[in-house]
Amino acid sequence: ILQKWVLREISNFEYLMQLNTIAGRTYNDLSQYPVFPWILRDYVSDTLDLTNPAVFRDLSKPIGVANERHARDVKENFEDPTGTVDKFHYGTHYSNAAGVMHYLIRTEPFTTLHIQLQSGRFDCSDRQFHSVPAAWQARMENPADVKELIPEFFYFPEFLENQNGFDLGCLQLSNEKVGDVVLPRWARSREDFIRQHRNALESEYVSAHLHEWIDLIFGYKQRGPAAVEALNVFY
Repeated sequence: ILQKWVLREISNFEYLMQLNTIAGRTYNDLSQYPVFPWILRDYVSDTLDLTNPAVFRDLSKPIGVANERHARDVKENFEDPTGTVDKFHYGTHYSNAAGVMHYLIRTEPFTTLHIQLQSGRFDCSDRQFHSVPAAWQARMENPADVKELIPEFFYFPEFLENQNGFDLGCLQLSNEKVGDVVLPRWARSREDFIRQHRNALESEYVSAHLHEWIDLIFGYKQRGPAAVEALNVFY
């Protein structure tokens, strides 16, 4: 599979799906769901220029330090020795069942699972996945929010639409009703978002740097000294 990927006989998307499968990740287990990277950091421009490296996230760094300002705090947290558990940079994880339900809240059976998780109701509107730009902004502002993406971001426009008309409440600050997911300005529709996002995944920049993210999630930077140095140790 690696050889096919290097020779560009299979796409970046297919290579990541194969790696997820080999790693034991599957659509049948929310706690081991396939994981994909955030690849962009430009969700505000009117057009998306995939020839410009500045629109892409630095794939060599964990999502928790995608904003470089967080690196110092993450390092300091690691130095805090309580002595009861192994030291870690992040108390949550880049992929978990609640995170999958968070992204897929508008799509059954994930809606029902989310409601069960929240003791019979939807979570507070401000904590729901209501906007792609706001979700990225949360990664920039909150080092504790380290969720990566799921494969649906690259092929499944329906999960961005509140087709079932669920009452997801209103945002506190703007009083805006939560319905369909708010898209980046460069996306003209849900289908256009998926198309451009998939093009970004298959772009030259991502093809040249994807191995750096793979090292963090599937490779040698998961544990040990390399993980500590990369600020990539999870609870």
